[in-house]
Amino acid sequence: MKFTLSWLKDHLETEADVHQIAEAMTMAGLEVEAVHDPVAVLAPFTVAKILSTARHPDADRLQVCQVETVDGLKEIVCGAPNARPGLTTIYAPIGAYVPGLGVTLVEKPVRGVVSHGMLCSASELELADESDGIQELPPEIPVGTPVAGLFGAEPVIDFEVTPNRPDWLGVAGIARDLAAASVGTLKHFDIAVVRGAFPSPISVRLDAPEMCPVFAGRVIRGVKNGPSPAWLQKRLTAIGLRPINRLVDVTNLIAYDRARPLHVYDMAKLSGTEIVVRGGLTSAETGEPEHLIALDGKTYAAAPSDCVIADAGGERPIGLGGVMGGESTGCDEATTDVFLESAWFEPIVIAQTGRTLGIHSDAQYRFARGVDPVSVTPGLELATRLILDLCGGEPSEIVFVGEPPASPAPFAFDPAYVKRLTGMELSDDRIGTILGQLGFLVTAGGADQAEPWTVTPPSWRRDVEGRADLVEEVARIEGFAALPNTPLPEVARAPGGVLSPRQARVRIARRALASLGYAEAVTWSFTKQSTAVLFGGGDDRLVLENPIAADLDCMRPSILPNLVQAAARNAARGHADAALFEVGPVYLNDQPNGQRTAISGLIAPHPDRHWGGTGEDALFDLKADLFALLEEIGAPVASLQLAQGSNQSWWHPGRSARLQLGPKNVIVEFGELHPRVLKALDADGPMLAFEVILDAVPEPRGKGGKARGAADLPNLMPLSRDFAFLLDEAKAVGDLTRAVAGADKALIAEVRVFDVYRGQGVPEGQKSVAIEVEIQPRAATLTEAEIEALTAKVVAAAAKAGAVLRT
Repeated sequence: MKFTLSWLKDHLETEADVHQIAEAMTMAGLEVEAVHDPVAVLAPFTVAKILSTARHPDADRLQVCQVETVDGLKEIVCGAPNARPGLTTIYAPIGAYVPGLGVTLVEKPVRGVVSHGMLCSASELELADESDGIQELPPEIPVGTPVAGLFGAEPVIDFEVTPNRPDWLGVAGIARDLAAASVGTLKHFDIAVVRGAFPSPISVRLDAPEMCPVFAGRVIRGVKNGPSPAWLQKRLTAIGLRPINRLVDVTNLIAYDRARPLHVYDMAKLSGTEIVVRGGLTSAETGEPEHLIALDGKTYAAAPSDCVIADAGGERPIGLGGVMGGESTGCDEATTDVFLESAWFEPIVIAQTGRTLGIHSDAQYRFARGVDPVSVTPGLELATRLILDLCGGEPSEIVFVGEPPASPAPFAFDPAYVKRLTGMELSDDRIGTILGQLGFLVTAGGADQAEPWTVTPPSWRRDVEGRADLVEEVARIEGFAALPNTPLPEVARAPGGVLSPRQARVRIARRALASLGYAEAVTWSFTKQSTAVLFGGGDDRLVLENPIAADLDCMRPSILPNLVQAAARNAARGHADAALFEVGPVYLNDQPNGQRTAISGLIAPHPDRHWGGTGEDALFDLKADLFALLEEIGAPVASLQLAQGSNQSWWHPGRSARLQLGPKNVIVEFGELHPRVLKALDADGPMLAFEVILDAVPEPRGKGGKARGAADLPNLMPLSRDFAFLLDEAKAVGDLTRAVAGADKALIAEVRVFDVYRGQGVPEGQKSVAIEVEIQPRAATLTEAEIEALTAKVVAAAAKAGAVLRT
């Protein structure tokens, strides 16, 4: 929204300059975006007079002019065809910035002749759209007169209108708020009623009152259209509007002056004597919507949800109600009889029409935010008076159809509520004065007699619904700088921790994986449905109705596909050796218990080539990292069972396993991802990963107190014994070590595998597993008999696990 300072002063009596006005608007809650001051831009330019001209020695189309300027006699090279002796024009000195050219003048030769300035056209100073030559001024204007004053250039304020304040879309509404903020005195103008000389020959029928509840209009015959007077053209041009003709310019003026859009039809181009307001029609034969060529020259299809203005008994569309008129009934200089429309359209309907059809007209912008419904008749009367003054003519009586929407309802208000919400110490008189200047009607006595006042919002403030809204109005007009600077009361800190056990585990997991060299990834909780199917998901109930992207249309059943795609993107950019992790939600179904928290890690091992080989299998490194993570988050590692061959289909069947607390409580799956899955995700293998379902990990038992227990530091030296067992090839070594560790939990501190042998001396289908058992005495040094007894327990426990002592 733009307006000039002189326009504002038509409604506000004030001595404030444009910068003070902008400051006051900002403090009153109006967001000023810019202040365009053409006076400052035109300050270097003054009036000059050409004394003589001579043809340029090296250019037929250039002249060397001797010019009388404010800086004395100057020689200036000019190429304008109208440069001649005695011409009064505009002079730009060296160093001036010419806005229309976007250049700063420097002293340099033009075809060998130095030009000591420039003679300017109106378009070069952005005072006109185009020019045929340098500007010609009246000869009586003295040399040295500032150009800015000659063209009436004045500052323009450009500000952003919030959606809840449609009254700010008119200069009168801005003046009202500034007057309440004590910037000046509001000028009140009574809109005179224009008596109709004859009944309106045009009638109106409302077939869609839900779209247009009220419609008013009148005929004005015998008008003389043509270019608008200079004052009106200047006012519209200053805010970026192109003057068209008197009739159209009047409607544009009132739209910006009073936030009241209007429309004018050429009666000679109307078909019939009735205007019908209805929804868009669809052809019964073709199913196609009706089309309208609008004033912007474009063709639009009107849907049944769009408001259409029609003539010919409602058959021919002649405009989109509240949005834009049709080209078929537009006014031109040949127009003599017109029908002037002033209506109120439902904001939601107009907003949807503008959004669907992509039309952003001044009328649509205002009606979509809510025009004052009480302004229907006053706006029509004001436009009638202006048209009669500028175009002449004879008006008819007003035709008024429908019922405007109800005005805002009154509600009770206690002025003490201002202090309660804001802390401002304001008297009741000051509060009442502010509300009254903003247009609110304040009467004594609440609706239920419990409150001192009853406040009725004005018709243009339909956004005010309660007492908190009134407090906001008082605070912004009084000035937010007047809010007391009172610190909030100090709140005692919570006695305990603020993290739940699960949150604490998530934090520990992040730190543990980061310390192991993994980089944390933060990806979407969505993935492509076809990708979700690869990882056991893709249920239609988990498909998003309004996805943010076509390939993010389904809730993810696992974090792994996102990590795979992230690693593939890194590899495509030259970083193939990735190690990533993420902690976040996965979705098994659409029920509340279907969301789980997962800790997922992925490595894409691509070691550098080396003569010594690739080293140890990366799968063992991944397993070591996984067990280190489980230890950190407090999982019962010693009780976990390792199962192979039971993993989901996206894992490599021969290089994956799961850790579980029984077949129904799977805590983690890990291993190498299946090449088929990697190919579907356009990723190069191998990729190894694990996914821990944090919800399945039992929480450790709580301890009695916060203090740590006493350190358990044995004072006796440990000893170790080595064993070699024959074990079936298909059996897991981990089961053997767990069984041996459980042989005597009091004495056995640790069990380590230090060799696995297959070959001569070992039967086919078996392997020799060598383990070291560390024994930690507690009370006394163990005797040989006690050690032998412990050895027997170890051998017996191994036998239960299917191992035989190798001899």
